Amino acid sequence: MTTSDSGKDITLRIAQNPEADELLGRSPLAALVGMLLDQQVPMEWAFTGPYTLAERMGSDDLDAGRIAAYDPDAFTELFTTKPALHRYPGSMAQRVQQLCRFLVAEYDGDASAVWRSAATGDDLLERLNALPGFGAQKARIFLALLGKQFGVRPTGWREAAGPYGEAGSHRSVADITGPESLAEVRAYKQEAKAAAKAAKTAVKTTAKTTAKTTRNAAAKTAKAAKKPGGSSPDK
Repeated sequence: MTTSDSGKDITLRIAQNPEADELLGRSPLAALVGMLLDQQVPMEWAFTGPYTLAERMGSDDLDAGRIAAYDPDAFTELFTTKPALHRYPGSMAQRVQQLCRFLVAEYDGDASAVWRSAATGDDLLERLNALPGFGAQKARIFLALLGKQFGVRPTGWREAAGPYGEAGSHRSVADITGPESLAEVRAYKQEAKAAAKAAKTAVKTTAKTTAKTTRNAAAKTAKAAKKPGGSSPDK
């Protein structure tokens, strides 16, 4: 447990593991790394990753400078050692090092500096978008997490976070406060995935139908042109 910018204690329930959640709550870098790892694996797995990584590095926290300077092969081994830290441990090890090198170069290794002096939500979103491994969606989700659970709320933060910033939503890790909300977020993600798949299938079906209609029309035109008295390009 730690204290947010608003002066309130932070108790997270994202990893569903007390030790891992405690680290996420007190370590800005751990929170960033957890967000970075949150793709193509269960959310609990992703956000437990920083704690497991710190343990394997013989520490109770993550240090951007140390990670940035770590031998790449040895650092990858920290990720690939069973149980692996991610479904794609090799590529994620590289991304974590890239993130830490960026933080060292741009923020003197202080992860919290990314949001500490952000004047507006848009400013913070721009900073998050600039982080290696943070695309537009991941940046908005982390912005929402900062606002909803860390008390980092520059002017316009909800608007900058888009739908992830909506109060009472259950769209992302920003809304996980325990097992029940985790189940709600997971259900939302499954529904969204199913809807996206259905939309993709519909587009493919429409494209196939259009192509078939075009081919049939072309075939009829060609057949008509071959009949006696039919129009053809030579007449």
